[in-house]
This record gives sequence, C-alpha cells and structure tokens, in this order.
Amino acid sequence: MTATPDTSVTSTGAAQGSGASAFSVLRRIASTRPARAAGERCEMCAEPIPEAHQHVVDLEGRSLLCTCRPCYLLFTDSTAQLRYRSVPERYLSFEHFVLGPAQWDALEIPVGLAFFFRNTALGRTAAFYPSPAGATESELPLAAWAAVEAANPSLAVLAPDTEALLIRAPGADRDGADCHLVPIDACYELVGRLRRVWKGFDGGQDARHELAGFFDRVSARSRPAPDPAQADGERQHG
Repeated sequence: MTATPDTSVTSTGAAQGSGASAFSVLRRIASTRPARAAGERCEMCAEPIPEAHQHVVDLEGRSLLCTCRPCYLLFTDSTAQLRYRSVPERYLSFEHFVLGPAQWDALEIPVGLAFFFRNTALGRTAAFYPSPAGATESELPLAAWAAVEAANPSLAVLAPDTEALLIRAPGADRDGADCHLVPIDACYELVGRLRRVWKGFDGGQDARHELAGFFDRVSARSRPAPDPAQADGERQHG
C-alpha cells in the first residue's frame, strides 16, 4: 500500500508563513507611512501655520478660524459682502474715555472687566466678561451702553464683528476706566489666560497679575485713537 503523504503540517506551515508575510507587509506599510505633521493647520486650506498666527471671523457661525497668511489676506476688505472677515491687527487707546463707577454699575457687569463688540448678525452690541467657565455673555442694558457711546463719540471707530472695546472698570488704583480697542481674538486670548489661573469669585491674585501684564502689553502696542472726525477714515483703513 502506498502511503498517503500527511499534508496537514505542510498546509499549516504555509498558512503560518502566509500570515507572517501579511503581517510583515502591514508593518512595512505602517513604517513607511508619512508621519502626521505636528502643530496647527490653517482651518481653511489645511496648510501648517506657526503658533503665532492670524484669525478670520466666521460671521454666520460666530466663530474664529485659525488661518495662514494667504487665507487671511483674502478677507481683509471690510466692505465686501462675504461670510468671513479677517481680524485687524490695530490697537488703539482712548485717553479721554469717560466712564464712572455709577455708569459701570449700570452696565450690570459682575466683574471689573469686559469686552464689547458690535454683532452685525444680532444688530446690537454684545458684552462678554471673563469667568471660571470662559467668556460669559452679559445681558447688556441697551440704554446704559447707549449712554456710554454718547459720552465717548470716538468709540465709533470700532469695526463690527472683528474688533472689541476692552474695558477695565474704575478701581482704587486708577482714577477712571481703562479702555482700548483691540482685535477680538486678543480678548479671547485674555479670557483663556485668566481661566487657567482663576480662583474664587474675582479670579484671585494670579488672575489680577495676569490681567495687569496683559494691559501693559496692550498699552505698549496701542496708539491714541483718532478724534470723532477721523473715525470713518480709521474704520476703512485700520
């Protein structure tokens, strides 16, 4: 009788060899796959961007987009009817800003700092203040804010949606309120900084130190705001 060869070992060995070969191929593919680029990317074109980069406002989504320089430049025309608008880079100080303690109380801001910007989608000025939860919107009394604008006509230079008035309330260490026009992304940067160190109801000593340093940097970058007669020109060229 002719012995029938036992092929079970051969078949199993071939199967094991095939499995090992497939595993080797997958491992080789994984090792040669391009590594994912580190760092941030433009939220419009996906190009890598540095840590310090510019932003564009999505007017419909009410959000900030991190962008590369070319994408940023596409939306710098503030008169164009587009969904997106680039955040300007100017900083202005209002040396003769008028806002007393009673006026600040009338704004119903629970802390001594807030930023105000013109929201074109809502057709009104919105107010936000820092808190442990981040930027918190205030139910801004329209009559109280209208009184502030009437007392300070130079505020008309503010560009809607992309710039904000950063106001620090009158305090024991200051004769009056401190007001600067800043890019709106700077306000959210400040809120984020304060949130990381916030303690207690008013933020604590670390938050006050962070705030003082931020205002020092803003003051160093700011130039005097134009008088009301120049406001329209500044809005177009800022």
